[in-house]
Formats: sequence, structure tokens, C-alpha cells
Amino acid sequence: MSEAERLSKRLTQLLPCSRRESELYIEGGWVTVDGKVIEEPQHKVRDEKIELLPGAVAQTLPPVTILLHKPAGIGCGLGANSAMQLLTLANRASDDASGIRPLQRHFQRLDMLTPLETDSSGLVVFSQGRSMIRLFKDDGQTLEHEYLVEVSGQIIEHGLKRIAHGLGYKGTILPPCKVSWQNETRLRFALKAVQPGQLRFMCESVGLQVVSIRRLRIGRLAMAKLPVGQWRYLTQHERF
Repeated sequence: MSEAERLSKRLTQLLPCSRRESELYIEGGWVTVDGKVIEEPQHKVRDEKIELLPGAVAQTLPPVTILLHKPAGIGCGLGANSAMQLLTLANRASDDASGIRPLQRHFQRLDMLTPLETDSSGLVVFSQGRSMIRLFKDDGQTLEHEYLVEVSGQIIEHGLKRIAHGLGYKGTILPPCKVSWQNETRLRFALKAVQPGQLRFMCESVGLQVVSIRRLRIGRLAMAKLPVGQWRYLTQHERF
């Protein structure tokens, strides 16, 4: 039995290649040890069978952005009931058209950029990319969010006009928003800089009780047919 050594070191001997190239192959998910993909260059090996997968390229991995359809009842914190727990290979949408090869490192060092309240569902964005994180930090308040709100009860006279113009919330006057009936029990909102509890407050202010809230769109990017509880990668051509 040979002495244990780092997978990256062993790979440089087998190919041959440079130490940096071997690390990039491994981090990119192109190397198997006894048939199992290993993504950690420091993984210790002895006499296992090490193979480089067809099509392997030694290149730095770009950061990813992930779109999740968060179910109602799932929180956005760091606990066991967090939306982050849904980001697994098993929950990837079958029609993900990004062409990105899923890697375990894609689920590490993710920032949640668009949290939702626990009782709300819909589009949530996670990212590893500094430029994406900066976009939401610096310009997130300028992106329009679209929501579908299921309600019950009887709206007061001129209620929609009051929602669209003139409500105050937490000591400030809310900016104008777009609101319309989609059907007899559903309101569609389009607004910016949404605060926690704001949509529920707006509806209750005009005599309506909120049954459910679902976020459909952020900026130019809609959730479309992404199934509840599943996620997909943001493609390189999509923009918020």
C-alpha cells in the first residue's frame, strides 16, 4: 500500500500537469477516485483508481447565482427550516437550461439577496458573485418586485386607489405602487423597496385579509414555471 498523499499531488504525476492545473481539474469536478467525483484537492489518496473525466478543462470556476421557488412556511434564516436547506442536487429543476455542471462548491458561500417572510412563497435569489451582491446592495431598492396576493373579505370603497396612493407605514408615506385585481380573490402588486409586513398591512388597511403572498418577479427576471421547492442556475444571458 502506498503512502497517503494529496489528490492534487497524485494527479500531477498521473497526467502530468502543474499543481495549479491539477487543483483546477479537481475543483471543477473533473476527477474521480474509485468512480466518485472528488472536489477537494487536499483529499488523501493511496492506491485508489484516479481518473480524469472526458472533456475536462483546467479553468477557474466562475461564481454562480441560484434562483429558488421558496415554499410558504420555510424561513430565510440559517436554521434547520431555512430555504438554504433546499439547495441540494436533488431539488434542482429538471428543466434548468443553464448548462452549468452542478458542484458541491456551488452551495457554499452563498448570500441570500432577496429574503422573504416565512409565510410568503416565491422567488428568492442566492449568489456567490461579488458583482451580483453589489447590485442588490447598491441598487436593490430600485428593482421592481411583482407579487400575487390571495385575499378574502370585502374591500372598502376606492380601496385600490388608496393602496396605490396614500398609505403610510411605520411612520413614512409609502411611494406609489401598481395594484390591480387578477380575479375576484387575487391582487397583483408591482412595487419597489418592499418592507417586511408591508403587503399585509396595505391589504388590511382597506378591509382585506391576506391568505397568501407569492413573489413572481424581481426586476426583469420572473420565476416563471420554476416548481415550488426547486431551484435553477441564473444563465449568463439573464439580467435583473
